[in-house]
Amino acid sequence: MKIEIRGVERLSFRERQVVAMKEMGRSNEEVARILGISPSTVATLFNRARSKGYEVVIVLPGVSLGIFGEREEGEIE
Repeated sequence: MKIEIRGVERLSFRERQVVAMKEMGRSNEEVARILGISPSTVATLFNRARSKGYEVVIVLPGVSLGIFGEREEGEIE
């Protein structure tokens, strides 16, 4: 699995860091601890990034979805 952030060029470096971690499910407190900033700063950066408009896309390989690759025995073509 790969996560792609489209529109990332509109974000500052710190906003990119925050967005990446928040979109992976980390809390404001976790992000703050990792980056050495306050949770309220994380919230501000995240909201600022959201207002600039970006899109998170999850890219899954077709094999993991069972739509590409070898057919199993007994499958209909």
